[in-house]
Amino acid sequence: MFVIIGIVIVLVAVLGGFAIEGGPFLVLMQYAEFLIIVGASIGALLISTPGKLLSKILKRLIAALTGKKVTKETYLSLLKVMYELFQVGQKDGVIGLEQHVENPEKSSIFSKYPAIAKNEHLLHFLTDTIRLLVVGGAEPFDLEGLMDADIETHHQETSKPAQILQKIGDSMPGLGIVAAVLGIVITMQAIDGPPQEIGHKVAAALVGTFLGVLLSYGFVQPLATNIEITTEEESRMFEAIKAGIVAFAKGMQPLIAVEFARRTIFQDYRPSFKEMEEVLKGTK
Repeated sequence: MFVIIGIVIVLVAVLGGFAIEGGPFLVLMQYAEFLIIVGASIGALLISTPGKLLSKILKRLIAALTGKKVTKETYLSLLKVMYELFQVGQKDGVIGLEQHVENPEKSSIFSKYPAIAKNEHLLHFLTDTIRLLVVGGAEPFDLEGLMDADIETHHQETSKPAQILQKIGDSMPGLGIVAAVLGIVITMQAIDGPPQEIGHKVAAALVGTFLGVLLSYGFVQPLATNIEITTEEESRMFEAIKAGIVAFAKGMQPLIAVEFARRTIFQDYRPSFKEMEEVLKGTK
């Protein structure tokens, strides 16, 4: 929601300032310049990006525009899932967790928390790590190192969309110059024409530079930053899982293990200990 509001503010501020200065809006309606910049940017995106990554970029853009992101309720669901799993592990031994991690889609625990069950990467990270506890032979220190490597790999993978959009945004002012140069070429062909016609063509060429800079710094790069921040926030969920599982593997009680997980959450989304305890009491 805030992304859309920000886009509207950028447009109102730029176009409103132009109107206050007495600028005619029709001069900005240079569809050829817009086609050159946007078309070349999309082409550059296709050249530089593998097909699988394009779909991820599109999903990230849709999520940014719709405001879909991690919330405190998402983290509470994650803490509740881990608490219930740890309770099963404490009561029935780690072997009791096998039915939940082998077939999470049939698990009585995961079925209660669709926000976690539908997050494929998060679910696999959680269940695959608990499988190691079921199999045995992995010390907590080794388990932590393994999860660190997995988190680093996931972070590198999920950071690609923002990096690519950042690069495309960086290229847009240059593509704006390309559009402007093409406009100047057209202007030079009509250099012997009336001054009014030459002025119109020069203005049209300068609109290309304007559009390139505006699209880059007003839209594409802020969107890339938004995606980057959202990716970092999502990575905290993996850190929370790591902290909770390592604490449980060391023999700590379920509530204490989940508290270790809670402490890794960013302050904006971190529930208080009292909030967490009240929610967990409902899962006993």
